[in-house]
Amino acid sequence: MSAGRRVAVIGGGLAGITAALDCAQAGARVTLVEVRRRLGGAAYSFEREGLEMDNGQHVFLRGCPAYRGLLERLGSSHLLLIQDRLEIPVLSPGAKRAVLRRGALPAPLHLAGALARYPHLSLRERASAGRAALELMRLDLEDESLDRTTFGAWLESHHQGPHALDALWDLIALPALNLPASQASLALAAFVFKNGLLSGADAGDIGFHSATLSQTIGEPAARALEEAGVEVRLGWRAERLERAGTGFEVHGAGDGLSAEAVVVAVPHARAGALVEPLIGGSARRFEGLGSSPIVNLHVVYDRRVCEERFAAGVGTPVQYLFDRTVAAGAPAGCQYLAVSLSGAEREMGMSVDALREYYLPALEALLPRAREARVQLFLVTREHAATFRAAPGVAALRPESETSVAGLVLAGTWTDTGWPATLEGAVLSGHTAARAALRALGVEPGRTAFDALPAEVAPAGTAGS
Repeated sequence: MSAGRRVAVIGGGLAGITAALDCAQAGARVTLVEVRRRLGGAAYSFEREGLEMDNGQHVFLRGCPAYRGLLERLGSSHLLLIQDRLEIPVLSPGAKRAVLRRGALPAPLHLAGALARYPHLSLRERASAGRAALELMRLDLEDESLDRTTFGAWLESHHQGPHALDALWDLIALPALNLPASQASLALAAFVFKNGLLSGADAGDIGFHSATLSQTIGEPAARALEEAGVEVRLGWRAERLERAGTGFEVHGAGDGLSAEAVVVAVPHARAGALVEPLIGGSARRFEGLGSSPIVNLHVVYDRRVCEERFAAGVGTPVQYLFDRTVAAGAPAGCQYLAVSLSGAEREMGMSVDALREYYLPALEALLPRAREARVQLFLVTREHAATFRAAPGVAALRPESETSVAGLVLAGTWTDTGWPATLEGAVLSGHTAARAALRALGVEPGRTAFDALPAEVAPAGTAGS
């Protein structure tokens, strides 16, 4: 193999894993370095009190072919479960269980029945929400003005009041964008609703991981990278990047790494510090992407208190809850529920005791059987910079994969994928970065699942090219 086809990938999350596999498939000699002792990046698991717990609850949609394609490549797609038909159970204190379920009609009529029967909105609010959804479909995603206002402001201009935002629109916007509609970019929100819910009848069917994230992503990725011939260095921190002739030197603790192309697949703040010496002040704008936190509550009851695989909450601080009993290996008779809180700036400042005192009664209000149950374990995981901040103006701050320095490439959900910070966006960015790195080496990319992606879900100008 040519010595001039060496690629260094910095970061072992989904973007880095994808880029490394693509480059290796094309014949490059690839080394992937990761500061942690595991792969998977922001999607990982940990052991506590004999349970295997995920740091957060990552779902995906049927309309996420890049992510599903990666897991097929890793040999772990059998650990995915996808709904036959979009169905979101909705729980509210003192109210009967409601369900948002798509019908058999083509989009956008597939959601008309669900909206017509939705009990958490009045008849007038349902009709108004339907009209707003039709107007949302008509938005041009190429219109740059969409990124200059919030989704909440647009909804207000289309007669959606605070109650409709809380009871309907934020059920999708908040977990997808990690910000409430009142703060989120209209451009990104429109993308989510159009591509995730309104583009096709089955696009929004929700997918889950039946096993832990480590079993689904990290461990299979380690095997796949080894089989592809990728050298993986875990616990290796990239501290500095330098030009070395026509290539690069990646400096870390103890030793260095030479490569003709480098894919920087780490969070935006870290990426900016690494590449600024090479690309100059343009890297400083990465800081403007900001961050938005996610807090997860892990609650183990001594008995079964919830019959739902997952459910959304309305009229409660509980945004979404997930039953992770089987995946975590909880003791017989117990139930482990994970509560996912997006845009959780308030919760980031609360102590574990304060979160327990606030959220356990909220869970009891939703789940009557929890009132008689004993809480065996209550844990909190916090991701203070879980995603970039999907606020107005973010589009101008997200960089393209290729930088001004040939062979220096960026990857991650924060790059210009068109998607918000999602599993799908991470994988798409890895494919795009690999193509850019290989072009810099004069290497023809191998064919991957990326080539078959429809243009509307791939970054502009890359699908099938």
